Amino acid sequence: MKASSSVPTLIFRTHCEGKAESRPIPLRSAVIAGWTGRDPIAREKHITELEAVGVARPKSTPIYYRISAARLTTSSQIEATGENSSGEVELVLIRDAERLWLGVGSDHTDRKVETYCVTFSKQMCDKPMADELWAFDEVRDHWDSLELRSWIAEGGERRLYQQGSAAAMLPPDAIIAGFAPNGSLAEGTAMFCGTLAAKGGIRPSKRFSFELFDPVRVRRIVHAYDIVVLPVEG
Repeated sequence: MKASSSVPTLIFRTHCEGKAESRPIPLRSAVIAGWTGRDPIAREKHITELEAVGVARPKSTPIYYRISAARLTTSSQIEATGENSSGEVELVLIRDAERLWLGVGSDHTDRKVETYCVTFSKQMCDKPMADELWAFDEVRDHWDSLELRSWIAEGGERRLYQQGSAAAMLPPDAIIAGFAPNGSLAEGTAMFCGTLAAKGGIRPSKRFSFELFDPVRVRRIVHAYDIVVLPVEG
């Protein structure tokens, strides 16, 4: 849900110190952190996975792609041109009111465009997010135990697509520092923190579901969205 504003604004339900509240968060900038894998072997696996569909190796790891903040959405449906796009679950950090929040989203990407320009491909599609956020300070001490999962609709079934923990990615402070030398995201910035390899390879689906699970506090954030395919007319 979006509130009317000159700055793109999303309504989130934030959770902090046992209290939940609905709050509008103006999002002035958005960045996708790519190739953030902590394990060089797993990172190489993901790079090879993308090379298999024609994506060139990154010039650095990690690498940071800027996208329009207007691409962020909490909708349960997005539109994508053609049938070559797919989602991938990611932790999302948001800086608002001098506090860092943690959520979960999907870096939905046009895979055909990605083969000739990753930066352009990131801008091609909306980036769905769940509309709930946790205070980062409440997960900082057990960050590596956080679990991510995603599912696709395939062959009439809901099939597990990605699964792993935050320990697969660089620590959040390291990911932020690679983008913001002062070690802090600017107010109104949303940062996607990297993803996991897809089980069975990257492929499209008409529906994408994902979750973030905290096994220490025993809570989860979930979201799902449908992809409406727009025709390519030339």
